[in-house]
Amino acid sequence: MQKIPISTADLDETADAPLPDTALEWSPLGARRYWEQRARLFGSQGDGLAAVCSYGMPRFYNAYIQMTQSLALRPYLQVTPADTVLDVGCGIGRWSLPMAERGARVTGVDLSAYMVDQARRRSQAQGLAERCLFLEGDVAELALEQQFSRILMVTVLQHILDDQRCQQAIERLAAHLAPTGSLVVLEAAPARPLSHCDSAVFRARSEGQYREWFAQSGLGCVQATGVDPMPLKIGYLPVYKRLPRPLAVAGLAAVTALSAPVDLVTGRKWRRLSWHKVMVFRHQR
Repeated sequence: MQKIPISTADLDETADAPLPDTALEWSPLGARRYWEQRARLFGSQGDGLAAVCSYGMPRFYNAYIQMTQSLALRPYLQVTPADTVLDVGCGIGRWSLPMAERGARVTGVDLSAYMVDQARRRSQAQGLAERCLFLEGDVAELALEQQFSRILMVTVLQHILDDQRCQQAIERLAAHLAPTGSLVVLEAAPARPLSHCDSAVFRARSEGQYREWFAQSGLGCVQATGVDPMPLKIGYLPVYKRLPRPLAVAGLAAVTALSAPVDLVTGRKWRRLSWHKVMVFRHQR
């Protein structure tokens, strides 16, 4: 698994600069720099959600994202000591550690060296280091020489803007999935293409596009559920950064308060309306 070289100087020169959220040219090195900087800013702060959920957003909003994702993923985190798990885009270990706690052997991979370091520290602090292996690497170049009974990937492909590299990442995932294993993916995947939230680090591809690409790698979708069907945040987030900070946060609080009850109660059922989807893939026979 090839690492993209990056020096401390590359990071320090923009350590206090805002991370990109406008149209810039995407590249693997640029993506690595983005995630490393984001991790250094927020990865060691409390639960680290500002590093792995919505970058730098208020804590209440990231807590809401965490709750909706946790509910959607709950059935797929029920692993056993017989399971070998690959957590792609593991971040600080927010999904790896609960699965290790249930006895599974977990390998976590992340593009950011700082994220990997934080995941290792947290696994040691929780007494789970013996069941966890955290590695720095790019999913599009994944080569672990091992197959896993379960692969979990949460909001990773939506940050790979190049279509060819995204398909390459899917091919590498298929190669690492055991013949009877399950690949669980949570991504922004609206029912139809929507681009108004796209940025230099994010692209919302349709659910159909993902299904097509996974099928090309020999993986069929056997189950799909929703996460967050309430549409308010989709309309508000593009406006959020253009507003004065107090007004932006107040508006976000209102959007979150209105969205949370709907998403937490009906999120798994209203798949078609959901902005994010959980999709489960298996090898086609």
